[in-house]
Amino acid sequence: MYTIKTEASFDSAHFLKGYQGKCSNLHGHRWRVVVEVQSDKLKEDEQNRGMVFDFGDLKSLLKDMCDNLDHSFIYEKGTLKEKTMEALMEEDFRLIPVAFRPTAENFSKYFYEEIEKKGYDVRRVEVYETPNNCASYEE
Repeated sequence: MYTIKTEASFDSAHFLKGYQGKCSNLHGHRWRVVVEVQSDKLKEDEQNRGMVFDFGDLKSLLKDMCDNLDHSFIYEKGTLKEKTMEALMEEDFRLIPVAFRPTAENFSKYFYEEIEKKGYDVRRVEVYETPNNCASYEE
């Protein structure tokens, strides 16, 4: 099995509703996302001959995904009071609602599934919330 990896990062704020600890407060991370894709054979077309996938294409996809989340406040749908939402929107904050609790574990699955939808055979995705703490998802 052949594999290639690429990575990108984004900065964002989040909080964990219902968590008993510091992460229940609004805080930020420099998230680092590492994606590994695989293929049992190399491409044969002239442009990509001898490659698993074009690194540039995979890197561009991951960068676009990270850029979409960069410098935003990511929150789980339904976890903010209506008054809070109105105040944040009035201040023109960049808000990104997600359908999951915004943990490194859930982000790793999110990136895995979104990249897989683009036709890549994803082997594993790692999401670092700090230089020392990482969660991963693979199937």
